[in-house]
Amino acid sequence: MKKLFHVCVLMIGLQVQAQVCPVIPMPKEAIYLDAAFAVDKNTPIYVQSPRFKGVAQYIQQEFLRLKGLPLAIKSNLGKMPTIKLEQIKGLPEEAYELAIGNEGIVIKASDEAGAFNGASSLAQLFSLAAPSSSGWAIAAWNIKDQPRYAWRGLMLDESRYFIGKDKLKSLIDWMAFYKLNKLHWHLTDEPAWRIEIKKYPKLSLVGGVGDYNDPKRPAAYYTQSEISEIVDYAARRNIAIIPEIDMPGHATAANMAYPQYSGGGNAQHPEFTFDPGNPDTYAYLSNILREVNALFPSGMLHLGGDEVSFGTDKWQSNEGIKKLQQEHGLQDLKAVEHYFMERMADSVYQLDAKLMAWDEMADINLPKDETIIFWWRHDKPEQLQTTLDKGYQTVLCPRLPYYFDFVQDSGHHAGRKWGGLYNSLQDVYVFSVDKWVRASQQTQILGIQANLWTETVTNTNRLDYLLFPRLAALAEAAWSSESEKDYKVFEERLKPHLRLYRDQNIYFYNPFNPNEIPEPVYFKRDRKDLNAMQN
Repeated sequence: MKKLFHVCVLMIGLQVQAQVCPVIPMPKEAIYLDAAFAVDKNTPIYVQSPRFKGVAQYIQQEFLRLKGLPLAIKSNLGKMPTIKLEQIKGLPEEAYELAIGNEGIVIKASDEAGAFNGASSLAQLFSLAAPSSSGWAIAAWNIKDQPRYAWRGLMLDESRYFIGKDKLKSLIDWMAFYKLNKLHWHLTDEPAWRIEIKKYPKLSLVGGVGDYNDPKRPAAYYTQSEISEIVDYAARRNIAIIPEIDMPGHATAANMAYPQYSGGGNAQHPEFTFDPGNPDTYAYLSNILREVNALFPSGMLHLGGDEVSFGTDKWQSNEGIKKLQQEHGLQDLKAVEHYFMERMADSVYQLDAKLMAWDEMADINLPKDETIIFWWRHDKPEQLQTTLDKGYQTVLCPRLPYYFDFVQDSGHHAGRKWGGLYNSLQDVYVFSVDKWVRASQQTQILGIQANLWTETVTNTNRLDYLLFPRLAALAEAAWSSESEKDYKVFEERLKPHLRLYRDQNIYFYNPFNPNEIPEPVYFKRDRKDLNAMQN
């Protein structure tokens, strides 16, 4: 009775968030029950199916992370109110039902992904819970939900700025919090190589030196042990990690380590390409891909394939390439590039993995059931149409509005714009797949993804500033259908999340007060540094 009294006292405060479901992304169906569940350190988590034990552990970790509340997982269902995970038949993949009432919480799903999505919604509602005498009061909601797209992704470029294991895990936590489920990990490029390859140790020891802003920064990379740890951490949060080993361009760091495989470049992009005319190049790269594939159980390898012409100047005088052209009837350097990618694609397929590549590679005739194309050039809608006409499964990540290195406010300068255009929170949210894709080709769209290139990132606070709160808008754009999206309603639901960012020490852009310099509760910063991050 004492708990019930305190819950009743808190009802006035809970009514504020009861007007519309505060969960992001917005559930398809959410009914407020004008009640609450009081959770404290004695509240058990009961798991009906062993398959959902990992989801229960996630709930444990999130309750501890968000409010320092430790819960225990119980194997038997007792008489006291509980958080229950129940496996049922009949719900679609990733769908869930979440019921919160005075007597307890129940999450129902057919699969682990669905149960996890329910747990994510519960974590959000808990993050907004009001304090009670012994714990927290979670607003009572009945939710039925499922995503529009199976691919809800974020690409992180760590070649240009290395964020390290701890910050990466924190980012994975936030992705899971918003039900984003694909992390596209850009590990190699011009500035540095960030993944240990046992057969070629100099790739990380030499190629790992420097970043975009400091070419002399000591070598930084992920060991294979760390990779496995991060992959497992993400998997337990319903996130698959897809590694990118860029080729044949953006290969400068690798070529610093093993110059015998370099195809050269130019003054602006030195040693930019791998050498298609050297037969040993293909064995070298295939060996790398074998190790990479063994580390990532997603069964997907992204080979880049973009902007190769930026550094092919020396291909024209390369005797090995001339010989290759003669032997295979390759008329120009573009044909050489395509030959290279087709050959490396075969290496991927032989590993029983799917090939992923940027939209330039839609020009090649690759097996459509084994290849996924990422459309990034918003100014080339014809390339998206070519991709779809060829039958490729496609992920949409156009520069406008899904490059998060673009600034999000007209007053920001440390970042990119496109002819004066930038990627505001609203632009991220209202992006319409239906505008770009014919109804007959909608089934080819796996989902959407934002890409964070890190040329302008010099610290993790800057990383946060580019991601938050756009990460939340991305999540809802990827989860909800066009008819379900409402930007004004989203803005109101976002406001409590900004308070959460402060509590969790996230440095973010405030779209409601663009001149604000947010100061997380745990420490203060020098204001000159903070202004530099914004400008």
